[in-house]
Amino acid sequence: MEHWTHDRLGAAERGENPTVLAQMRTGWAVIGDIQHLPGYCLLLYAGPANHLTDLPRAERARFLLDLSLLGEAVETVCGQRDPEFRRLNYEVLGNSWEHLHGHVHPRYHWEPPALLHGPVWRYGEQRTAPEHRLGPRHKDLQLDISHALGGVLRDAYG
Repeated sequence: MEHWTHDRLGAAERGENPTVLAQMRTGWAVIGDIQHLPGYCLLLYAGPANHLTDLPRAERARFLLDLSLLGEAVETVCGQRDPEFRRLNYEVLGNSWEHLHGHVHPRYHWEPPALLHGPVWRYGEQRTAPEHRLGPRHKDLQLDISHALGGVLRDAYG
């Protein structure tokens, strides 16, 4: 059997992706495999698309709204869990995985001053070090974000 990371979307649809927080209108909200900055999440677009501009404008707007709603949940949880939470950064890249997805990066005052104001990618290999891999110690964080996201979605969509 193929590992779920080889087909993240298919695994989400089959209920086999353990990082899933919620199914949203345009895709799957997931917690990141790396938790270097606690609360890092992504929105994986559920259809075939590589670039944001591959989508009709109305679908682009829905995807970006969903990304912001995921961010709202992440901001709520990270702000409650860490008084050093300072903001969120959003990105839609696609350089490593050529499928439309958006990143939600929490940022904290405790980050090194030289890296505090730049993109998270400046952390380099430190960001993906084994000690930052998603694991059992992140279960409460994942549950908190999933619960907050459920509330955000109820507020947004009724």
